[in-house]
This record gives sequence, structure tokens and C-alpha cells, in this order.
Amino acid sequence: MTKARDSINISKRVLQWFDHSGRKDLPWQQDINPYRVWVSEIMLQQTQVSTVIPYFLRFMEELPTVTALAAASEDQVLHLWTGLGYYSRARNLHKTARLVCDEYQGEFPNTVEQLSDLPGIGRSTAGAIVSIAFQLPAAILDGNVKRVLARFHAIEGWPGQTAVLKNLWQVAEAHAPTQRVADYSQAMMDLGATLCTRSKPACPLCPLNKDCSAHKLGTQLELPGKKPRKKLPVKTTQMLIIKNADDELLLEKRPPTGIWGGLWVFPQIATEENASQYCEDTLGQAPLTIDRWDNYRHTFSHYHLEISPVVITLKTAPSIVMEADQQLWYNLHQPATIGLAAPIKKLMARLI
Repeated sequence: MTKARDSINISKRVLQWFDHSGRKDLPWQQDINPYRVWVSEIMLQQTQVSTVIPYFLRFMEELPTVTALAAASEDQVLHLWTGLGYYSRARNLHKTARLVCDEYQGEFPNTVEQLSDLPGIGRSTAGAIVSIAFQLPAAILDGNVKRVLARFHAIEGWPGQTAVLKNLWQVAEAHAPTQRVADYSQAMMDLGATLCTRSKPACPLCPLNKDCSAHKLGTQLELPGKKPRKKLPVKTTQMLIIKNADDELLLEKRPPTGIWGGLWVFPQIATEENASQYCEDTLGQAPLTIDRWDNYRHTFSHYHLEISPVVITLKTAPSIVMEADQQLWYNLHQPATIGLAAPIKKLMARLI
């Protein structure tokens, strides 16, 4: 571990670099407040800046305050999130907004401890809100900062391991300054995102290269350690793209927890089940036409899903009464404001 004086020098060098080379025009760097910092930090988890920008702008346009988010329906929130993935993030945003309004009168708490008690807010996200929005001292340790510190100190091992993570938090807190805390947090994230990248780090441009242990040892690409790889299992499903006589598509709402929780998806049946029989049993009529598309694979963090799309056309509108809050007929040309799972959106695009 570096000495305290070295830590001060490191923050100085990072801040000097940020002053002349850091990004300062990102949407969440404008009109900074706890709400905007929080939403951006949640969106940026496991998602690139270029992907997040249009989602963030759209989210802020429709739900500009924590009060607006708390008052929104889950479908509206998930609709705005559609395509970003990891939908539990959106559900936790919604829960936390309501808690902030109910328990904190619409004002975010300003301590890491209180923020970390809210759904979906971890220690690093809490630190970002405290340091950037409230300008109070707090360490952060997102993926970019982990990479910078693991290389600077040559900390080996996968950051998901408890001992490695503890070590990284220790150095993160030791380096965190008490002045210009907001700029330092932004600068460290920016340094990891733009220079200290995973595969092609721009070491000659880095303000820390003189003292970076990985740079001296030539081990930049080996640090931080990678998560141990395991073979993902493969699951299979048939997705039934059922069109009625009005060219609308049948969708069903997933349970609030689990894969695609709260999102709208096509009906799914096991690959060995009969799609025609499903229509007769659930919709009261046999299909007019059935067309099978090529399979495609959607990968989750813990398994692959092999999807067999089956396009079914019905002769007439079904007479069977559906559960209004769990099923709907979706008009592609006048789409409802609902959250769609990524594969559903992809399959719908083929029909337009």
C-alpha cells in the first residue's frame, strides 16, 4: 500500500489530467443532482457510456425527478429501460424512488450507509452519489476504478473474490481526497473508461504511468484477474408469435421477479409441445397458418436460451376472455408503453 503522501500525489495527478483531458460534457455531468447521478450510475452498471446516453436523455425527459419516477407505473419504467438489460436495475430504481419519497420526503440521504440500505444501491453507487452530488468525501469502486487500482498496485485475483475486493476498497479509500471530491470520482471513472481500458490501455497517456506497478511489470492485460470461466448450460423454448385477425400480437406479462421480471413477452412453451394444440387449448381455435423461423440464442449471465420462434396466424379474434393485467394484444403500429424483453423487441422488428 502506498504512503499517505503518495495518495495525495495520485489524486493530484488524476485531477490535473481530468482538468485538461477528462470528459465534462456527458449528460449526467450537467445539472448535477442526486437523482441524475443515481439514475446514471445505475444505467452505467455493466453498460457502455455510448449505449447509456440516449436512454438517460429519454428517461430524464419523461421522468425528470424522483417524484415523477415514484409516480410512474412499472410498465412505463420498464418501457424506458427496454434494451438496456439487467431489468432488476429498473425495478429497483422504481422501488427506491418510492422509498425516497415515502421515507425521506423526496430528498436523497447524503451518507453512504443510508444510501446503501436502498434497493439496488451498492457501496460504490452510494459513494458516487455522495461525492458527486453532495460533494462530500466518499470512495467509489466501479469496474473502471477497480481496473485502474488493480493495475496501479498490481493487485492480483478476480475482484469478485472477497479478499481481492477488500484490498481494492482499502486502496480506493486511501487515495480518495478530501478536496474536489466530485471531480476526483468523475476523473477516476473517466481514466478507466478512456485510457486504462481492458484490452488496449493507453499507458503512455496515463497520468499514473510513472508509478503504475502493472506498467512497470508489463502485466496490464493480466490485471485485474478474470472471473473463472464456467460452461453455461443451454435451455430451450418455443416463443409463439401469435397474430390475430387485426394483425396484433399476443403478449403475456412475466412475474415480477426472475428472468424478464415484469416485462411483456410472447407466450412460451416447451420445445416438445405442440403449438397448434396450445392455440386450441388457450385461444379456442386452431391456427390458420404456422411458420417456423430459424432458432437464435439469447445469453443471460448464467445460461444460454435457445429460442425457436413460431409465427402463428389466427383466422378470427379469439372469443376467450383474457386476464387484462396479464395478457394483451399488442399493435406494432400503435405500440403500448410497456417494457419488452430484448428478444421480443428483436423478433418484433422482423415483422415490421
